[in-house]
Amino acid sequence: MRVLVIGGGGREHAIVDACARHGHEVLCTPGNPGIAALARVLSSPQDPASLAALARQEGAEVVIVGPEVYLAAGVVDACEASGIPAFGPTQAASRLEGDKAWSKAFMERQGIPTAAHRAFDDLDAALEHLQVLSVPMVIKDAGLKAGKGVTIAHSVAEAEAALRDIFTQSGAQAVIEDFMTGQEVSVLALTDGERYALTPPSQDHKTIHEGDTGPMTGGMGVICPFPVPEAVMRQICEQIIEPTLRGLRNEGLPFRGVLYAGLMLTPQGPKVVEFNARFGDPEAEAVLPLLESDLAQHALDAARGALDPASVRFGTGASAVVILAAPGYPGEPQRDIPLGVPPAPAGTFIYHAGTRREGQRLLSAGGRVLAVTATAPTLLEALKAAYALADQVEFPGAQRRLDIGRRLGLRPAAEV
Repeated sequence: MRVLVIGGGGREHAIVDACARHGHEVLCTPGNPGIAALARVLSSPQDPASLAALARQEGAEVVIVGPEVYLAAGVVDACEASGIPAFGPTQAASRLEGDKAWSKAFMERQGIPTAAHRAFDDLDAALEHLQVLSVPMVIKDAGLKAGKGVTIAHSVAEAEAALRDIFTQSGAQAVIEDFMTGQEVSVLALTDGERYALTPPSQDHKTIHEGDTGPMTGGMGVICPFPVPEAVMRQICEQIIEPTLRGLRNEGLPFRGVLYAGLMLTPQGPKVVEFNARFGDPEAEAVLPLLESDLAQHALDAARGALDPASVRFGTGASAVVILAAPGYPGEPQRDIPLGVPPAPAGTFIYHAGTRREGQRLLSAGGRVLAVTATAPTLLEALKAAYALADQVEFPGAQRRLDIGRRLGLRPAAEV
């Protein structure tokens, strides 16, 4: 079929790759140089009406929306109004990600386990609340922040600084949460609003530096699958995924697309850290290479409300992602750094997350620039292959973490 993918990062490169390998004709806007090797990249205004018009003009049979900003803008609504099936939640349903204060209130209403929290739209009230809390605590900007906007404050002074930073924006809201302990894991559900199929659990590494130190980023590396006991997976389904989909339906917000549950496996059981309304990035770069069945068909089926969960099949191997980020990220990344990308051997992938072409030169064009992925029978083998390939990339000053997988006791890159 003819598939239009909306977005231009590493996640969208992985989506395009997953569709192209099943023989579909893939179009992408705005795309990137890596995507251009697999799909026809189209220029277009990026507002909802223009994107729906592009899908109609190109005869797209299904639209797959990658980034959250497009969902929050209403691209799925515009496509549906034009009679084009779109894989992703509506603008109203995507509020589950786009408004953390609303999302927390929804979890309370539906009895979905999450951290104790309070939301504030007034700085003084938020600062006053800090005085009755113990550290560490978690400070979140309630708006869309591309996986950032979260501070784990180890002192009241650090929490105050994070709140003051959030409230420099007009109309800002902040969420203050208790700090949860345990292993963090991402569980993604492909869903038509009622039926769903889970991807293998994965684990992102959020901070910029080894040992989970430094500022939060959009994600610096992933291992998949992360070993979650079968009994805990049942809890996740019964206490989190199913009540969320049911609650959204009951509140008039049926959710079609990818429900991303960022979870903490606490001593009291799994709890929601946050929900996202799309494939994670870089989780998509880890999960989709393991997908054996047809993503485009699943997207079309889900958009039509007819997903067959039994048709969604993943391989039994493992994958690992190592992100190469620009100097200065997650602050102000340096751009236009010349890149040399080697050929990817079988079972490995170099997804373009922030690149551009200038003539024959490939240049960096963002914070997270390349997602180097490898698949293998075991996680350790996948990590070794991903780091070996990352070593071959020419990228002066690149930042990368050398301890992806360390929480499972896997040896860091310097030792493998």
